[in-house]
Amino acid sequence: MAKILIVAPNWIGDALLAQPLFARLRKKFPGVVIDAVAPPWTAPVLRRMPEIDDVVEAPFDHGELKLFARWRLGRRLHLRRYDQAIVLPNTFKSALVPFFAGIPLRTGFVGESRYGLLNLVHKLDAKRMPRMAERYAQLAEKPGTEPALPLPETRLRIDAANLALDLGRFGLSRAKRVVAFCPGAEYGPSKRWPARHFAALAKKLAALGYAVWLFGSGKDRATGAEIAAASGGAATNLCGRTDLASAIDLLSLAEIVVTNDSGLMHVAAGVGRPVVALYGSSSPEHTPPLARAFRIVRTGIECSPCFARECPLGHFKCMNELTPERVMEEIAAVRGAG
Repeated sequence: MAKILIVAPNWIGDALLAQPLFARLRKKFPGVVIDAVAPPWTAPVLRRMPEIDDVVEAPFDHGELKLFARWRLGRRLHLRRYDQAIVLPNTFKSALVPFFAGIPLRTGFVGESRYGLLNLVHKLDAKRMPRMAERYAQLAEKPGTEPALPLPETRLRIDAANLALDLGRFGLSRAKRVVAFCPGAEYGPSKRWPARHFAALAKKLAALGYAVWLFGSGKDRATGAEIAAASGGAATNLCGRTDLASAIDLLSLAEIVVTNDSGLMHVAAGVGRPVVALYGSSSPEHTPPLARAFRIVRTGIECSPCFARECPLGHFKCMNELTPERVMEEIAAVRGAG
């Protein structure tokens, strides 16, 4: 039986965009065992993927070399006798653990000149293949071979027992239909729709009889509080209160998810929810949600996408001019499509 180790991406959204790769490996190699090495903040997502057998948490943070810790993890994984490793991040250090583990076949993109660390090397043609999910899926094939298309949708398992506990723990009711908002974006402010727009949208939805739940990390707690206050209590702030596993389960209850281009956007797609995705500085051509039903909402002004963390021109028109009324129209459209 083949055994494959995945070195997972460091971002939640990228981990979900890698899921079509895992599905392709399952199809190509029936009975294959697929394990993943992942940082603690993406591990909960990988544990909910039906294609992944086991997740090993990596004991290093963003950007840390920690050479001895990588060597020690590699020697521990050596005992599992993997046949192949597929390294998804493009950094030099991300390829060290499979090398230290002595895994005979080590696959990935050239990245930071990783010849030797990798011995089955793919070269990325970013213009020919702009979508991140397709780039990852290509790694299941021989170098130079196109990925198998169409890509499957992402899908995450729901823990029904955990969901029931969370509803009680956070005092949430299912009496009303739920719309979820994800107002954060780890990359920077330029990817975040203004809090005042989220608050105005929450009021409109509450007037139609919806409950609005806000999801995000501890870094989004203040933004969530601002939205909840400005909405006059129409929105319930769960930002920073749920862990990622709980967010996965609770998002599965939403009729619609309105979200910035963020990791939680891809989580919402993974639990099968229709997504209204708000894009400003980033590009939907690169990381669109692999959702059953979704709508991309953007102003389309000429300076977007700029891919900057903050608006380099200072006006932030790409998000400021994206009105709650426009988003309401897209909510209606995605409901019809879903």
